[in-house]
Amino acid sequence: MRRRFSISIMLVGTLGAWAGAAIIDRIAVSVGNRAITEADLEREIRITAFLNNQKPDLSPAGKRQAAERMVDQALVRGELEASRYLPPSAADTEAALQEEKARFGDDAAYRRALAADGIGENDLKARLTWQLMLVSFIDVVFRPGVQIGDEEIRKYFDEHMRAGLMQAHPGQTPSVDDYRAGIERKLIGQQADQQVEQWLKEARRRTHIQYHDEVFQ
Repeated sequence: MRRRFSISIMLVGTLGAWAGAAIIDRIAVSVGNRAITEADLEREIRITAFLNNQKPDLSPAGKRQAAERMVDQALVRGELEASRYLPPSAADTEAALQEEKARFGDDAAYRRALAADGIGENDLKARLTWQLMLVSFIDVVFRPGVQIGDEEIRKYFDEHMRAGLMQAHPGQTPSVDDYRAGIERKLIGQQADQQVEQWLKEARRRTHIQYHDEVFQ
């Protein structure tokens, strides 16, 4: 079913100075029965830029990339709601916020950075809460089923680590056992990511997704 959404608010009457003004937040993407608005896209772009210490990319290409991320987010949110996943604790979110603040040295610099990127602290906290929920979702749903064998660990060590270690430590023979735990974590993470990508492909296939091209001009 194709649906287009448009919100237009006309302020008239007692708000004489604003008579005739319209506030429009266009729908950028419809994901099933969920709507991602143009304002949602801009907020996503600004918060992502803030977290990555980059300048916001509000170009049509930047909006399209943000839209793809937000479609994936909407699909995962639907699964979280259906499965009644509990959100992270306020303490966990606050710890993540304090970690972000620490990048700026003091509160004043942090506040200036927020203002420069045009975002509010509540928006940032919402994003950090979402990131914690996503990590928990992946850990619960995908990681437990990943099994890494000894042969895979040795293969990764031989192909990606052995030569560098021998060059860094001449005369020493590196042992895979010294790096086994780290390699296993990495390989589990890679396979879990692949499973998430496959899950998202299937979720996209099952869901009606409509991009409203006028927003991406």
